Amino acid sequence: MPFKSINDIIVKQDFFSPGHGLCAGCGAAQIARIVMKVVGKDSIIINSTGCLEVSTTTYPWTAWKVPYIHVAFENAAAVASGIRSAYDALIMKKKLNKDVNVVVLAGDGGTADIGLQALSGAFERGDRITYICYDNEAYMNTGIQRSGATPYGAWTTTSPSGQRTFKKDLMGIAIAHRVKYAATASIAYLLDAANKVEKAISMNGPSFIHWLQPCTIGWRFDPKLTVKLSRLAVKTGLWPLYEYYDGAVKLTVQVPKRAPVLEYLKLQGRFRHIINNKNELVKIQSYADELAAKFGLGPVSE
Repeated sequence: MPFKSINDIIVKQDFFSPGHGLCAGCGAAQIARIVMKVVGKDSIIINSTGCLEVSTTTYPWTAWKVPYIHVAFENAAAVASGIRSAYDALIMKKKLNKDVNVVVLAGDGGTADIGLQALSGAFERGDRITYICYDNEAYMNTGIQRSGATPYGAWTTTSPSGQRTFKKDLMGIAIAHRVKYAATASIAYLLDAANKVEKAISMNGPSFIHWLQPCTIGWRFDPKLTVKLSRLAVKTGLWPLYEYYDGAVKLTVQVPKRAPVLEYLKLQGRFRHIINNKNELVKIQSYADELAAKFGLGPVSE
């Protein structure tokens, strides 16, 4: 059943504890908490190397209240596929009478780049797993290096003058594999996000959620702005909230009037070097306009 209100989510039991070392304002902590409230205790979490892993599993403590497996950058989807196959075999042989949700949490580096091959294989095989990419748009855990998901113009330690290409279309890649369900999510729209997680785990096949995750360190912003930035990404059209199901794409959050991309960019130090560069701003605005036209978002408000 879909969640009708935020309170429906809040009252759910927490399976991700507050005892972790993630940064103040870190979007990953908020994502993990919402995901765990939705998927519940009958779940296995596969987490590739990254900020979420190193900050929630400091031996001998863990923030996870369900079975949790840390794996390498490149093989999260493959490990999830193996777990899914093992459980299916045990259930078929009647050695288990209860199913579990097999859920991957991985960053953009482990999804768009290093782990893309394993993810493609899992999607192609039709494995019944839910893969959630928390996208902070760079390799934040290892020093803020650019990834395939780094947006155009963004500063990183390996693109000090600004990223020169636009980010990979991970949703397009997932949809091209004919996954059962794919969706984008934002922590600024928790009801929308929670219902998408609920749908994803109910699918009889692979599902994918691409979740924007503002990073206070790599994006260089005040921690109190995490939710505001998440909302502005949607309001500008840079992060349309939509889902793909049964061969159709549906916009899930309407944006009748969009904010100019400058409103989003100016709050982040990673774009400081282009804030006064009209040509660069026009390129990013044009990219947002293309996305808006594709998904039926409104015009930019004057």
